[in-house]
Amino acid sequence: MNPDHLKNQVEGSVVMGLGGALFEAVQFDAGEVTNPKLSLYRVPRFSDAPVLETVLLDRKDLPSAGAGETPIIGLAPAVAGALFAATGTRRRSLPWRRRGSARSGGGKAGQVGRLRPARQ
Repeated sequence: MNPDHLKNQVEGSVVMGLGGALFEAVQFDAGEVTNPKLSLYRVPRFSDAPVLETVLLDRKDLPSAGAGETPIIGLAPAVAGALFAATGTRRRSLPWRRRGSARSGGGKAGQVGRLRPARQ
């Protein structure tokens, strides 16, 4: 295995997981898709990605396994826990939108703003 490629796979998965947790959603209104174009579908940008440090463990006691999408699994729960710790509000659906995004009712699609607690 090439460690640099493996790190890139893990970091790409982290950014994909952040996309699902914070941005990506097919939007509907009266049964119609309101964001049918990729230009209207918000995905993470480089400016959204945090600085990442990927540490690989060389475990001789475990077989080699896929790493391409495995890191996605823990992202949404980790973000949910961080938002709960910061706001005291528990979110139970994805994505968690920012103020000013099209789904939260103000601004243009994909406009960046502050995270806000959801209504329960």
